[in-house]
Amino acid sequence: MTLSIDLNCDMGESFGAWKMGQDQDILPYVTSANIACGFHAGDPGVMRATVAAAIKHGVALGAHPGLPDLAGFGRRNMDISPDNAYDMVVVQVGALAGVAASQGGKLHHVKAHGALYNMAAKNPELAQAVAQAVYDVDRSLIFYALASSVQASIAREIGLNVAEEVFADRSYQADGSLTPRKQPNAMIVDPAVSIQQVVRMITEGKVAAVQGDDVVVKADTLCIHGDQPGAVLFAQSIRQALKEQGIAVRQVAAQ
Repeated sequence: MTLSIDLNCDMGESFGAWKMGQDQDILPYVTSANIACGFHAGDPGVMRATVAAAIKHGVALGAHPGLPDLAGFGRRNMDISPDNAYDMVVVQVGALAGVAASQGGKLHHVKAHGALYNMAAKNPELAQAVAQAVYDVDRSLIFYALASSVQASIAREIGLNVAEEVFADRSYQADGSLTPRKQPNAMIVDPAVSIQQVVRMITEGKVAAVQGDDVVVKADTLCIHGDQPGAVLFAQSIRQALKEQGIAVRQVAAQ
């Protein structure tokens, strides 16, 4: 059986006069777009433009709900209750679903952003709230969650189709979590190192943690961060490496 992977990228993160990311240049290389919904980044016009561009390139549309923290780009932990998390996700997913419909498209998936993603990957109550919000809005949506995390298992128990996610440009801790961005070596900036990690995650189902141990992962979808310097080169290099390895690049299919 041919190995395959979905390539996703966080997009639509500009707002007002502030420009973020390299969306137009990356879209030709990815198969799924996680589009900011206005809480951590994005605004109504950016949401519409990003949805339209993704549709033009045949890229699957995903809602990327985050914490209400524009100044911190949604990457700062907040003390929120499960009810808070539920409401935030319902509102953001619903908003992007409406934007998608206005452009003749339909949502394909949901992936939480930044601190909300990482908090829910470890906190069962938040994981339950986020996944339940997605299920209640549209149970047909595919839920992108950190591979082997409590978020992935809880979303699957709720009844969502789960795509387990791995990262091209982030290093891992021994517990399978991502290395916090404030720590050294959290980001992988060398495409060659990234490619080695990516190919091993897909072909062997393992990734080396910074502590040296191997972590078992299931790679259904691979994230490339569009706001990282050199993101386009990363995307190009990874696509070429996957082709050379005989690994197909395709969207996650609904079950």
